[in-house]
Amino acid sequence: MRASNIEDDIRKIVTADPRYHYEAYVFVQEALKHTQRALGRHKAGQTHVGGKELLDGIRLYAIKSFGPMVPTMLEAWGIHSCEDFGEIVFNMIKYQVANKSESDSRDDFKGGYNFDDAFRKPFLPSKVLAAKEKKDAAKMSVGD
Repeated sequence: MRASNIEDDIRKIVTADPRYHYEAYVFVQEALKHTQRALGRHKAGQTHVGGKELLDGIRLYAIKSFGPMVPTMLEAWGIHSCEDFGEIVFNMIKYQVANKSESDSRDDFKGGYNFDDAFRKPFLPSKVLAAKEKKDAAKMSVGD
């Protein structure tokens, strides 16, 4: 990563690819730093985080930062799936706001997690959650 003004670089990314809001990039950058610290990879030369690790870090950081508002925030920023996080990361790599290893790929972000399970379910009241799980189990047994 080169030394530069990250805010200006993110503005350039958003101008080139307006699918995601400026705040989405800032959030992913912050989530990356949070994940690096959580994994003990915040020292120079030891900062790499793989796609699956980053997805988990993004999930945890989002819940910590926004609580039950996570789905609303992500949707407002144009993020609807884990693949969107991958697109943001690879745009950041393209503009040298983030680095990648030879093994990193957009595919690392495919099929990460279901947003309802990751961001809504943790905040459902236990009775609602139990009823939802019972309904889901009934659907599965009917489909067998």
